[in-house]
Amino acid sequence: MGAHKLTHINEKGEVRMVDVSAKPDTVRVAIAEGFIAMHEETLALIVEGRAAKGDVLACARVAGVMAAKQTSTLIPMCHPLPITKAHIECTPVGKGQRSDGRVGIHVVATTGVTGKTGIEMEALTAASVACLTIYDMCKAVDRGMEISDVRLLKKEGGKTGLWLREEHACDTL
Repeated sequence: MGAHKLTHINEKGEVRMVDVSAKPDTVRVAIAEGFIAMHEETLALIVEGRAAKGDVLACARVAGVMAAKQTSTLIPMCHPLPITKAHIECTPVGKGQRSDGRVGIHVVATTGVTGKTGIEMEALTAASVACLTIYDMCKAVDRGMEISDVRLLKKEGGKTGLWLREEHACDTL
């Protein structure tokens, strides 16, 4: 992790919102993912459009976009951002497609902004809420669903430039 200091802690050890007023606006993009594991029968309900509450993946995509736009109301020291992009992909993952054998939905959230601070929290929040929405829409048939692997995959822009999760360094995200 290196010798980086926590920017949301002041010299007295108190939490604070970072002052970004002197920073230049730059184009920033972040990509995050999450996975919700479920029974094969639950995945079939989703894929076949038979879920009682309606189109699960369409609702999850909309929820992810809405979550990205509301991130600063959920995360106390997060700046409100004029988001320029919020795209949510929900991909069904069937038996044998993951090395751990789990089935479910893989969610990828891409967010963008031209601004003074990063948009990683918006991407992470979008991926999380999309997974939570899938859970909400399917909990009547599968309360044992598990949300996991919520993590940042890529961020670009700003002073620190490009960051890629190592196992994705060769992928084109």
